[in-house]
Amino acid sequence: MPRPSSPACPRCALPTLHGEVCGRCLVRPPYYDATSAAFRYAFPIDKLVQSFKYGHRLALAGYFGRQLAWLSEIAAADLIIPLPLHPLRLRERGFNQALELARPVGKACRIPIDARSCSRIRHTAIQADLPWRERARNVRGAFHCTSDYTNKRLLLVDDVMTTGASLNELARTLKLHGAAQVALLVVARTMPV
Repeated sequence: MPRPSSPACPRCALPTLHGEVCGRCLVRPPYYDATSAAFRYAFPIDKLVQSFKYGHRLALAGYFGRQLAWLSEIAAADLIIPLPLHPLRLRERGFNQALELARPVGKACRIPIDARSCSRIRHTAIQADLPWRERARNVRGAFHCTSDYTNKRLLLVDDVMTTGASLNELARTLKLHGAAQVALLVVARTMPV
């Protein structure tokens, strides 16, 4: 299975020479503090993720969740938050893939999951259908949280991180609600070509 590049930027998990923070994160620091990915988004993981997400192969959530549970970012988390889907997208898909991934992670690591306090309030275009430069604009203001996360260390879970725009926007919203730290946990990280 294609494991992430090592060494990598601790903020965004893209490859770096010695594991230092990359230039992109130095110039425009993201709202999230760290990223851990179980795999690179490459064959066969890309096909498995697509099968899980679009082919309703929910049994893969258990496998992916077990892989995520081994990653180091989990140890410091107080709470797991799956990336929310807009209600229309949830109705179309029938399930939230991030929640399905968060369940086995939360169970294995005994960390509570908060899948109700954050919601996606804007129905946005599908990120994968957009050019990279438009993705951050597409999700700006897309999330709303009702809980106070003061001094909490939060772990955001999703299936794939490409630009990180959706995860970064949710991290921004969580920090506005008091989160002390927001780390990302993803099944797969795309790599620059």
